[in-house]
Amino acid sequence: MQYIIKEKNKVKYRAEKIEAFIKATFLTAGATESHAKLASKALISADLRGVDSHGVARLSGYIRLWQQQRLNMTPQIRIAHETPSTAVIDGDLGAGLIVAQEAMNLAINKAKRVGTGWVAVKNSNHFGIAGFHAMLALEHDMIGICMTNASALVAPTFSKDRMLGTNPIAIAIPAQTEPPFVMDMATTPAANGKLEVCERENKVIPEGWAQDKDGQTSIDNLTLKKGGAMLPLGTDRIHGSHKGYCLGAWVDIFSAILSGANYGPWVPPFVSFLSPPPNPVGEGIGHFIGAMRIDAFRPADDFKQHMDNWIRAFRKARNISGHPPVQIPGDQERLIALERLKNGIPIHSKVIEDLDQLAAKLNIDTLT
Repeated sequence: MQYIIKEKNKVKYRAEKIEAFIKATFLTAGATESHAKLASKALISADLRGVDSHGVARLSGYIRLWQQQRLNMTPQIRIAHETPSTAVIDGDLGAGLIVAQEAMNLAINKAKRVGTGWVAVKNSNHFGIAGFHAMLALEHDMIGICMTNASALVAPTFSKDRMLGTNPIAIAIPAQTEPPFVMDMATTPAANGKLEVCERENKVIPEGWAQDKDGQTSIDNLTLKKGGAMLPLGTDRIHGSHKGYCLGAWVDIFSAILSGANYGPWVPPFVSFLSPPPNPVGEGIGHFIGAMRIDAFRPADDFKQHMDNWIRAFRKARNISGHPPVQIPGDQERLIALERLKNGIPIHSKVIEDLDQLAAKLNIDTLT
């Protein structure tokens, strides 16, 4: 049996089955064995951690970009410029799932030599969840930092125009015996993929996520397709949307203006049915990735012991009546991953239908 159990509109599959399907898809599209493995690890991490909008549901999107020659399955990823602690990587239009991992490995190697490593990336594509790439630094007793810009769907505070992407930021910090601190957040109230999930499940979106084409709050899951825009973190000025706007702008500048990628409204879209904006100001999508060796600041064991103490202190914070205990960033995703490794990953029937069509086009075995 390929699946574990059927639920309403969903089927649960074992992680290894999904990962193998992703790898086979990339191999059939011409990726090397090593690159297909990197791509499948990145995508399955999203599904395991409960970020269903950025996992296998995105797979056909990468293939459509490849078919339109907007994604290179055999990229020659190269260092365009470097110093002992910094570098700019040209991703050769490869999948960001792969390019970002290569960039983090370079940042880690630089940090091993000089304490910290910082890598700006241009000419890349969508890279999945930022947290996965940041977490690669953990096993080296390093703090990992990762961010990326994305196509313009977000209106700055007081604007009706789409100028920024959801532009996520992730930071992974190791501890001694406690699980690591892993912050992975969009600079909007929700990632665009969450709107796609609402559309798929025929649900309205929560108030405060988006506005219509006239700048009025909207709960329509199709509001972006009708000319609306997503809102910055904070939703409106009185609740701090200017701060979310600033965060998104910071990510855009570090990811693209530092590297030479496209920024602001010139960032190419992930969806293949929309053409990239005319008159590009850079190359592809940009990322910014860093690794910091803890013992470049203080002994690693001392730091991690105090991280344990910090985490335990916050876990003991009194919770408001009727609410769950205080969580540490990364707790929810970690617990979901444990549950899904044991009981399987739920995939919506519409995603399964899409993957079945993809398998037929590429002449590979389906999940079902």
